[in-house]
Amino acid sequence: MNPLFAGLFDDAALFPPASTPLAGAVASHVARRESALAPLLGPFVCPAGDFGSLPSGLRVSLILPAADTPVPASPDIVAIEAPDAVPGPVTTYSEIPVAEIDATRLAALRAAGLRLKLRTGGVRAEMFPSEDALARALWAAVRGGLAFKLTAGLHDPIRHRDPVTGFEHHGFLNVLLATARALQGYDIERTLADSDGERVAAGVAGIDDVLAKAVRHHFVSFGTCSIDEPVDGLLRYGLLPEDPR
Repeated sequence: MNPLFAGLFDDAALFPPASTPLAGAVASHVARRESALAPLLGPFVCPAGDFGSLPSGLRVSLILPAADTPVPASPDIVAIEAPDAVPGPVTTYSEIPVAEIDATRLAALRAAGLRLKLRTGGVRAEMFPSEDALARALWAAVRGGLAFKLTAGLHDPIRHRDPVTGFEHHGFLNVLLATARALQGYDIERTLADSDGERVAAGVAGIDDVLAKAVRHHFVSFGTCSIDEPVDGLLRYGLLPEDPR
C-alpha cells in the first residue's frame, strides 16, 4: 500500500452527517478492522460520554468537550482530542480554529508536546475555511514542525462544491499534495483550490516514499464519518491497486 494512505482515515461514523448509532458504528468498525481495509484505518473516534458503552479492544481517539474533562484510564484510548488541550497521558490533539493559527501559538503546542487539530468543514458554510486560511495554517504547521489532523468535510478526495448545500469542500488529496509542496517550499493555496481531480491525483501519485513519510509525519489523519467515500475516491483516481472491501 502507498504509505501516504496508511491509517489516514479515522473512523468518525458517530458524527454528522452520518450520525450512525453507536452499536452499528462499532460493528462496522470491527468488521473493517478484520478486513483488507484495516491498513487504511485510524482509530475509532468517540465522544467521552459514549466511551463507557464501547466494547474493549478498540483503538479509540477520545473527544473531550473541554480540556479539563476527566479521561478514563484505559489502554484502548490511543489519542485525545480537545479544544485548547493540555498534555495528556497519550497523544493529544489541541483543536484551534484555523483563523487563530499563528507561529507563536503553534510553537507553544510543540513545546508542550501537543499536536494540532483543524476543522475543515461542518454544518454551516462559515465552518469551511477558505483556501487562503487553510494554506496559512498548513504552512505554519509545516514550518513549525507540528503534526496535525483534520476533521469534517473531507469525504471527497478533491476540492468541490456540494450540489445540495452549495458548500465548498476541501479535498483530502489536495491537502496531502499541499503538505508535500509546503515541505518543498512551494506556495500551496492554488493546490488547495485545484478542482481538477486528475491533476491533483497525478501530483499525489508522484510523491515518492521519502517525501510521503515526511508528509505523513505532519498530516497524520483526518476524521471521516464515511470510510467508503474516501476509499471510492482513491479507487476512482487509480490510487489503490484494488478495492479492499
